[in-house]
Amino acid sequence: MSVLFIFIDGVGVGKNLDINPLASSDWSSFSYFTESGGLHDECAEINKNGILYKPIDANLDVSGLPQSGTGQTTLFSGENAAKIAGKHYGPFPYTTTRFLLEEKSLFHNVLDLGLKPTFMNAYPDIFFERAQKRDRWTATTMMARSAGIELNRVEDLLEGKAITAEIIQNVWRENLKLEVPEITKEEAGDRMINAAKTYDLVLYEFYLTDKAGHSMDKKYADQIRDLLDPFLTHITYNMADNDTLVMTSDHGNLEDLSTKTHTRNPVPLFVKGDTGPFKDAKSIMDVTPGIVSVLEREKG
Repeated sequence: MSVLFIFIDGVGVGKNLDINPLASSDWSSFSYFTESGGLHDECAEINKNGILYKPIDANLDVSGLPQSGTGQTTLFSGENAAKIAGKHYGPFPYTTTRFLLEEKSLFHNVLDLGLKPTFMNAYPDIFFERAQKRDRWTATTMMARSAGIELNRVEDLLEGKAITAEIIQNVWRENLKLEVPEITKEEAGDRMINAAKTYDLVLYEFYLTDKAGHSMDKKYADQIRDLLDPFLTHITYNMADNDTLVMTSDHGNLEDLSTKTHTRNPVPLFVKGDTGPFKDAKSIMDVTPGIVSVLEREKG
């Protein structure tokens, strides 16, 4: 049994209006969990037959708009990074909250159980050059490095063991001029499913949803949907019966194209499999403890 954890940046639960590109049955992955036309604030909470959907808080009792640095640190540690920092902060982890990722993260918890986590995202050489020069790592890469998990590179893509940020590898080939083939969204989904045969926790991060929200461009938002949704749908329908899928976000954004900023909307929590540890989840602080509980229950 493994947990497949997909972190989708910048996805909130917004109004059932035209400004919300998520409020559409074209999002078959989200519709699977909400039993409705996509994702919006009129969707009822679901918890039955191994399927859970509920909106959870991302504001963390701190004023202002939630940001990725503190939101992701909270999500991946289970502790309120925004409260510790005294503000919402991003896009990178805040100085006073880095210890949560460096010492107390989800990956550290999984390793402490004697289990094996992996981070599926691959990064080109230019990412490492820039991050090392400025010592500015994202929450996920900081967490992985601190837990001793080596970040994936082009070689891992060619071996089918990693996934690029845009899923199908086209940006690496077209923009970075790297010799990697384009793959389908379904083939990328199979990489997640296959990794779960080896690892106890499989994490993948998708950030283009947040970028699309900031663009305020419906056409671009639909392009991102057409990229992400088949990937999520394939995993949802083809994952192993004894695995658990968890999908959530760090803050709202894409659900309201009338504003360029993040929002204070709740974010969705989708779970397929062992939903028990998540039924009482109230905020993004509860996701890491829920995942750890699933793994503890299985190990026990």
